[in-house]
This record gives sequence, structure tokens and C-alpha cells, in this order.
Amino acid sequence: MTMLVPRRHRSLFDPFMNDPFDAFFSNMPAPQATPNLMRTDIKETEDGIEIVIDLPGFDKENVAAELKDGVLKVSAKTSTENEENTGTYLRRERFSGQCSRQFFVGEDIEEADIKAKFDNGTLQISVPKKVEQPKLEESRTIAIEG
Repeated sequence: MTMLVPRRHRSLFDPFMNDPFDAFFSNMPAPQATPNLMRTDIKETEDGIEIVIDLPGFDKENVAAELKDGVLKVSAKTSTENEENTGTYLRRERFSGQCSRQFFVGEDIEEADIKAKFDNGTLQISVPKKVEQPKLEESRTIAIEG
């Protein structure tokens, strides 16, 4: 019985692009890359900014948004529970842990202004534009002495 194991794609030019450190690091485990984690689209609208973050596999209870000093921080965590250890993984691509992203939205934005909705693994955040109100000139009376 043969077992299929995914192979790393190698191009024709790999022999010419060898890194001298490859031999040193070949015995080390590869870092766990998560290229699809928290993919974000940011769109400016007439009313403000729309932020859409993909969070597949996360539950709403494990997603949080916090505003501090004009920086919106979105964090999410997930864990794998009740796992059976009946075999050895040859490749594991499911994420377990926490991640976060930060966005500067402006120091004049308040928590009450921001609206967020989590649906089907997608977090949608609406941040309104703050329109500066023109300051009305106050009439001040100057006291004249004498």
C-alpha cells in the first residue's frame, strides 16, 4: 500500500536558486504559515469606512473588537478541543491559536460610533467619517477700564 504525501512544488530553476542555509535548516520544522488568516478588505464610502475581515472557523463569541487611542484592534481565537490522538498527522493546516489586526481609524472616533456584524465567518465593521463642525465665533465683550 502506498501513501500519498503532498510534495513541495519545485520549479526548473530551483537548483540555481539554492540558499546556502537550506542544508542547515532542512532538519528544522517549517513555520506554520497562515496566509488565509484575517484577510481584510477596506473600502471608503460616502459615509465612512467599511472593513470586511474573513474569519472562517471562528465563533462570534471568540471575536473581539476594541478601540483605544484611535486604533481599532480586532482579535480572534480558536482552539481544537476533544481531539483524538489515534494517528500521526502528516500535514496539519487547521489553525489553533489567536490572531489580531489593528487599524487606525482616528482619535475622534468613539466606540458608540462603530458598528460591527459577524455573519458566516465574516466580520463587517462600519466606521463613520467624522465631519468637523465649523466652530461658531462667539461674540466676546472686552471690558474697557477707566
